[in-house]
Amino acid sequence: MWVCPKCGREFRRTNQGHYCGEPPETVLEYIKAQPTEAQAHLFAIADIINAVIPGVQERISWSMPIYEKDGKSISFSACKNHVSVYVGSEAIEKFASDLCGFDVRKNAVYFPYSKNLPRKLIEDMVKWRML
Repeated sequence: MWVCPKCGREFRRTNQGHYCGEPPETVLEYIKAQPTEAQAHLFAIADIINAVIPGVQERISWSMPIYEKDGKSISFSACKNHVSVYVGSEAIEKFASDLCGFDVRKNAVYFPYSKNLPRKLIEDMVKWRML
């Protein structure tokens, strides 16, 4: 077991990434608590979700933003070098050819801070996932 020296939480993996401290209460609070290099990507993703999904409900869960509507959800989180957008494995499969050049995990796409966000691709994935 590894114990985080900042917050004292125990993890199986050494240097497990996690959020130390009190979780944010709003998406805006979450974004503003992130490093400057992450904020532009986070604001852009939040704006895309709110623009394309009328009536979407936003909240914080597992210390990260989650957007829900009609039993469907999408979320994102800031990481050291990228923002992770959790769109689900079905969306990853559906948009596989468009995701070339990005790191993809089982249910998430990693968009590096060093690159411009593919806004249209994110918009399409959000629509497909949520509508």
